[in-house]
Amino acid sequence: MTESIRTRPVPGSAGPPSAVPTVPPTPGRSPWSRIRPATVGLPLLGLVVTVAVWWVVTSGLHLVHPASLPPPQAVGTSLTSSADVLFPALGTTTLMTVLGFLLSAVAGVLIGMALAASRRAERMFAPLLVAINAVPKIALGPLLVVSVGWGTKPILTMVFLLCFFPIVLSTATGLTTTPADLAELARSLNASWWQSFRKVRFPAALPQIFVGMKVAMPLAAIGAVIGEFYSDKPGLGYQILQYNGVGDTATAWAAIVLIAAMSILLYSALSLVERLALPWVRATTSAR
Repeated sequence: MTESIRTRPVPGSAGPPSAVPTVPPTPGRSPWSRIRPATVGLPLLGLVVTVAVWWVVTSGLHLVHPASLPPPQAVGTSLTSSADVLFPALGTTTLMTVLGFLLSAVAGVLIGMALAASRRAERMFAPLLVAINAVPKIALGPLLVVSVGWGTKPILTMVFLLCFFPIVLSTATGLTTTPADLAELARSLNASWWQSFRKVRFPAALPQIFVGMKVAMPLAAIGAVIGEFYSDKPGLGYQILQYNGVGDTATAWAAIVLIAAMSILLYSALSLVERLALPWVRATTSAR
């Protein structure tokens, strides 16, 4: 299809109008239009390869004892036969993961903003945050039961402890590495601190903040499962302990597979939120 060419006079010229091509504006593209078949096909291919290698290692070459790693067909059979137990447990674990992640995201962003706003606060509390993050979280499980009791509190606390540090670090890094040209533009316009933060610094830090959140999302699932080890909530972590205790490793591995699938879906949902909330990032950065 050829583009129409309209004539208009060239500024500063007394002669006849010159032919200047004008290209009609390109309509905005929806984020869904960038989804290509490879986006879905390649992950499925990777899943097929993984299951094939799993089958070869367990059933084909018998390199691993079934008590340690059951073959995929045994895990699939256990998944269907115990669906009435595992899928309600999946709902419980998913809820705890999402709630704990949201709490850590809000607290992490606020703490990161406080550290970025005050160099003294950063020097005072940054070593403490590093020390808290370095503590083995699984060692805190029995102590959390004593401190906060049974139920959802130890699960949410465990998720929070695992998730908040990457979000704090990414938020503080993003807010303290504002591009110099954007900061100079805000100063040249006599923007107040709040205007500069709201219009320049925070939007420029959002890509970094989402990086921290995407790092924290799989950690949230790990924290929920560890918390369920020391809780009476019948989530997937609780079911793993129960089935492993009676020697039913196939069903325990089925619960692990559900945890992995849940983590993939939650991570993909967060990536979609990032794509929809930050449409300018892909437009202003080079693609691979």
